Amino acid sequence: MTTQDQIKQTIERKSALGRYLDIDSKRIQIEEEELRTHIPGFWENPKAAQVQMKKIKDLRNWIDSYDELDKITQELSLAAEFIKEGLVDEDELDQLYAKATEKVQALELLNMLRREEDSLPAVLKINSGAGGTESQDWASMLMRMYLRWAESKGYKTSIAHLIDGDEAGIKSVTINVDGAFAYGYLKSENGVHRLVRVSPYNAQGKRMTSFASVFVTPLVDDTIEVRLDPALMSWDTFRSGGAGGQNVNKVESGVRLRYQYTDPYTGEQEEILIENTETRDQPKNKENALRLLKSMLYEKELQHRLAEQRKIEDSKLKIEWGSQIRSYVFDDRRVKDHRTNHQTSDVNAVMDGNLDPFIKDYLMQFAQKED
Repeated sequence: MTTQDQIKQTIERKSALGRYLDIDSKRIQIEEEELRTHIPGFWENPKAAQVQMKKIKDLRNWIDSYDELDKITQELSLAAEFIKEGLVDEDELDQLYAKATEKVQALELLNMLRREEDSLPAVLKINSGAGGTESQDWASMLMRMYLRWAESKGYKTSIAHLIDGDEAGIKSVTINVDGAFAYGYLKSENGVHRLVRVSPYNAQGKRMTSFASVFVTPLVDDTIEVRLDPALMSWDTFRSGGAGGQNVNKVESGVRLRYQYTDPYTGEQEEILIENTETRDQPKNKENALRLLKSMLYEKELQHRLAEQRKIEDSKLKIEWGSQIRSYVFDDRRVKDHRTNHQTSDVNAVMDGNLDPFIKDYLMQFAQKED
């Protein structure tokens, strides 16, 4: 049975969130921001209007989430009083407490996502490691895992580019994930994911280790300024492979964008290569490729800022590209995150997209160190 101390603690956590999020100030701010949309000529500048509407949407999301939590905790408090009079039974009180606790935890997690880029959609790229068919199969399993996770969140996904494996699985895939705080949640997935299992592709039934890398960047839109130098770009077109009918196979709708990038901080040069076969429309694919390029350049700037912050704070947070972050050991029924030490024996649930416990632990431990 839910105790009075548990109810009191839940209400205190709700009140603390109201202070941390400064909900009262956000209510005043949203009124001021909404007034700006009524100024004559507001929609004459679509880009500025889009920025303003996004600001209002973000504020509304915080306020609505807190108001929903406040309503549930009020119901919980009333139920605690009614149970003394026999108007509410213990099961009803327990259900309300469980619901209130879930909402508190969700908002506490959302409180960890306060950086500007956290609210953006995400670009998630998976590359298979060395190991041929085994690692390519592992990459396809990760793709399914993330698509299932996104589906459980009600997020919209689209495949920007996919390269199939030689015999099975995939060599690489780029997925656009569109939903509230998609990047904020998925940034915890950056790094190398390690699989240990008895391989179905090994006739001797040996235990094999495979690797795949996951890269996550915020998917920028026109509300974020990223400068591109047209002189540093070059384009190729090609015929898209795979399913899609005669048009995909015979028309050069796929685009390949090369950008000669120079790091403004180190002077190092590299060629950024982006391929997009998302649609059968070449101009649309070019537009998508440019958006992906902007996202990569934006992410590079974010990574530089984080690196500088880590130098100052001497943080031990391991989020470098290429670091091994998680192991999936199928035979031992174990998935373990090496940064947070969170682990579970429910491997099937994880592979079906139940990543929230891992994401939550990461954000609770490390998100504040990024600020």
